[in-house]
Amino acid sequence: MNELVFDNCTVVLEHETVQGHVLVRDGRIAAVAEGPAPQGVAHHDCEGGYLIPGLVELHTDNLERHLIPRPKVVWPMAESAFFAHDAEIIAAGITTVFDALSVGEYHDKGRIAMLGGAVKALNACKESDRLRADHLLHLRCEVADPRMQDLFFPLSDDPSLHLVSLMDHTPGQRQWRNTDTYRTYYSQIITWTDDEFSRMMDDLKARRDACADDNAASVVSFCHQRHLPMASHDDTLIEHVNEALANGIGISEFPTTVEAARYAAESGMTVLMGAPNIVRGGSHSGNASAQEVAEDGYLGALSSDYVPISLLGAVFTLAQNGTMSLPEALQLVTSRPADAVGLRDRGRIAEGLRADLAVLSLVDNIPLVRSVWREGRQVF
Repeated sequence: MNELVFDNCTVVLEHETVQGHVLVRDGRIAAVAEGPAPQGVAHHDCEGGYLIPGLVELHTDNLERHLIPRPKVVWPMAESAFFAHDAEIIAAGITTVFDALSVGEYHDKGRIAMLGGAVKALNACKESDRLRADHLLHLRCEVADPRMQDLFFPLSDDPSLHLVSLMDHTPGQRQWRNTDTYRTYYSQIITWTDDEFSRMMDDLKARRDACADDNAASVVSFCHQRHLPMASHDDTLIEHVNEALANGIGISEFPTTVEAARYAAESGMTVLMGAPNIVRGGSHSGNASAQEVAEDGYLGALSSDYVPISLLGAVFTLAQNGTMSLPEALQLVTSRPADAVGLRDRGRIAEGLRADLAVLSLVDNIPLVRSVWREGRQVF
């Protein structure tokens, strides 16, 4: 029997904070109590810091950043990219991460080139038991790409697959309602004359009309058969949310308007928004403010998206600006995302749950992760 007690800490529980200690036994939380810790058990002195649940990340593009470090550059050593990504994730206090990989793309061919190799590398790294975080797979299905089903179904039986999202990045709607923003975003990898851009838009819209509905229906049917959680992506209009609801989708990922976020939340969906949006004070692409959605009471969970450290940054931003209490803000990156995908064995400091824990302190009001445990084993 392996026992360890965390003491001299502020324990952040789901609805309150307590000055106390947490006893871990054989990788599970055995007791949570106020006051001094019992003697005769190995201690970890948290030095007055916060003890929080390990963070749960449902959508991060951080792995793709390591696999494709520059436009059109696919890193040839996928496993080394995974280890670098894993180190960054665990240092941010994230103990469960859904690595998001794009299934289909318009202009960045590197994403397609690395897809199969990335999944193989994920499984090889997991089998080696050298990853520090618990890595699961999130496949982001670009329904307007005619290759999507050919790319998705060979990967659909992968044991790491735990989340599927439906995306449509066709210019002129959802995230890319403003086509000038779309053109500017992709200017780093491709440039068009005005005539070329107009023809490209027409081609992409025609391609979407030809395949998007069938692609979406096939993926939705598969996910229902396998009981896989699903997310919609960039919901902008009420009709987008209604499409997701009709498909039995439970997560609205990065809604681009407050109207869509409100309707999704009121309809029982988990509204997932970007933590960088909170930290930066707005969306990088001019879409809905996550701060406003939080203030209105519709924010269900946060994702680090492209900056792993943003999760804790957003939590303490929301707590320090008075939007919500620290326990409420922490739920957005722990229990709520875990519940949204059915992982009810983690995301809280409570008896019987996994001992996924992080110790952090504030340095000039900035959260600094000092140590991390996954299932009772120190990994950082």
